[in-house]
Amino acid sequence: MSPALIVFDLDGTLIDSAPDLAAAVNGMLADFGCAPLALPEVRRMIGDGVAMLVARALAARGCADADPAAAGRLFMQHYASDPTARTTAFPGADQALAALRAAAIPLALCTNKPARVTSRILHSLGLEGYFARVIGGDSLPFRKPDPRVLLAILEALDAPPAGALLVGDSEVDAATASAAGVRFVLMTHGYHRGAVEAIPCIAALAGFAELPALVRNLPA
Repeated sequence: MSPALIVFDLDGTLIDSAPDLAAAVNGMLADFGCAPLALPEVRRMIGDGVAMLVARALAARGCADADPAAAGRLFMQHYASDPTARTTAFPGADQALAALRAAAIPLALCTNKPARVTSRILHSLGLEGYFARVIGGDSLPFRKPDPRVLLAILEALDAPPAGALLVGDSEVDAATASAAGVRFVLMTHGYHRGAVEAIPCIAALAGFAELPALVRNLPA
């Protein structure tokens, strides 16, 4: 039985945005006279929205005098200037989305990234046409891991939690799905912080080639 709705995370799930996020982080750090971070360090900081990414970067470099609000604005200036300069969709993402859409399964996207930048990225990478609903980190008064953001999408698209699926890459996504009563599929190529084995999910996939078959064979 096909799901009534599949909701996707963006960063680390559908797209590898870490190089652009790292470039923006380091641009912001340079503005404050702080040393840059390596890409693997930034990858481990992604997942809870801009404010947390910036706070973690400042803490990692001991930039105690930096104003967090000003740092967030500087980060967004750097990032929004070209958010897909180094960002690519993960291999097979486009094909998996096309296969799921061809199977008449409604698709949505839920990210903690600001909605305006999300829209630009989806358009630039040719992914915008797949989703019936796109929710960014500033679209609602709450965001992941608050389950209300996922439940709002389900309600808008008339899908019961038990009939939905969240596809993500991190502990934040897993916690959101669990709190909303939604099944969770983990993409292991993403930005999780701990061991894959410690993240509760119905399946852990190394790539998108496996996703359509998994969806077709899901139990009711």
